[in-house]
Amino acid sequence: MKKVVGWIVLGLVVFYIGTNPGPAADIARGIGDGVAEMFGNIGTFFSELAD
Repeated sequence: MKKVVGWIVLGLVVFYIGTNPGPAADIARGIGDGVAEMFGNIGTFFSELAD
């Protein structure tokens, strides 16, 4: 059952990207920025621990 749901979700994501590439790119950019900020904050945390 989980495989079927996974394939359906993947199909919907591909369909969304294919029909709305601009907003999909904005979402991906936002996710990437959030991940980059998270890793930057983790680096800052460990840097402050070392001091």
